[in-house]
Amino acid sequence: MNAPERLRPDFSAVTYDEAIASATALIPVLRERAARCEAAGELLPENAEDLHATGLARALQPKRWGGMELPFPAIFDIPEIIARGCISTAWNLSNLLAHHWMLAFYDERAQEEVWNVDRDAFIASGIAFPQGRGRKVDGGIELSGLWNFSSAVTPSTWNMLACVVRDGDTIVDYRMCLVPMGEYEVLDDWHVMGLRGTGSRSVKCDKVFVPEHRALSMIHHRRGEPFPGWRTNTAPVFHVPFGGLSGHCLLGTVIGNAQAMFDAITDMIRERSTSYTTLKMRDLQTVQARVGLAGAMIDAARAMARADCVEGQRMAEQNIPSTLELRLKQKRNCAFGAKLATEAVDTLYALAGANGLYTRGPMERIFRDQHAAASHISFSIDAQTSAWGLAALGGEINNPVL
Repeated sequence: MNAPERLRPDFSAVTYDEAIASATALIPVLRERAARCEAAGELLPENAEDLHATGLARALQPKRWGGMELPFPAIFDIPEIIARGCISTAWNLSNLLAHHWMLAFYDERAQEEVWNVDRDAFIASGIAFPQGRGRKVDGGIELSGLWNFSSAVTPSTWNMLACVVRDGDTIVDYRMCLVPMGEYEVLDDWHVMGLRGTGSRSVKCDKVFVPEHRALSMIHHRRGEPFPGWRTNTAPVFHVPFGGLSGHCLLGTVIGNAQAMFDAITDMIRERSTSYTTLKMRDLQTVQARVGLAGAMIDAARAMARADCVEGQRMAEQNIPSTLELRLKQKRNCAFGAKLATEAVDTLYALAGANGLYTRGPMERIFRDQHAAASHISFSIDAQTSAWGLAALGGEINNPVL
């Protein structure tokens, strides 16, 4: 093992409550920077440093590498809180902490290559398997592809790039290839209506060699084989059946962003009269009803999402295997939770009236960010609810990586 070059503080003694307190303390700081984050088009350096200093990106990193190794619900709770200040920062954080968690699945040699140099390393991803092409070669995988939406790629020193491995026309594997910065190109193509501060640029590479220990097989695990990293990372959080829970980290961001809209709108309503009368908005029953409905939507989405994550942790602790039906239900819940949160944002934004048009306030940005986030495939009602519906009706589901 090589001598460490850059080791951040050890966060292995941080408790769940302490991590939540650190995240909560960042809400007003991130809220004040949110417009600058959007203008920058990427994770602000000061926001990145706050994530480093608090260790929040390392909430699910193994303790033996200095991470918090918190229970699985942290993957939802922490981004949900951070998004109340800035959803772009939260979106990046949800990816970054999930990738620390995923690196614990890899062969020990891959963990050493990253964490023995920098335990605080940021890792981006390109998760769409069909966008990557893998070919088995001696000692590993030859990787080529073009991947969209690689969030937080600019400050990241590694990238997890997904690919389909074929033997001729036959698919033989699905791999998550861990590739260092410098072996892939980052494209300046993130020009979008919302989530601008995530800097989710595309990346590409051509015929890059990825050694076997950095090319994690997903289909082998789906067939019952353990992940290589489980030999050393034995805590239940690393054994959570995640096929149906992979989108819940991002779900936290859209629910937290909806809470940010709720807070902004209710603060406005408490002070505002209508434009043409002296009647207080808060005294209008229609306004009261909209606020009540939106609050119920946000609370319901949060409760459902957390329940899924708590169930995943419990199953890991009790060594209960997942089922296809459960994973489809969790993916259904993820999409429905995002739908509820987005409907809450729309319901609340209507109360802003013309005041919601001004860029000097946060409401129009929260609205745009919410709809940008809702376009993620994990939140597609058509894709995620129909699969569960087909299973409920006795149909056959063919998804080898679920």
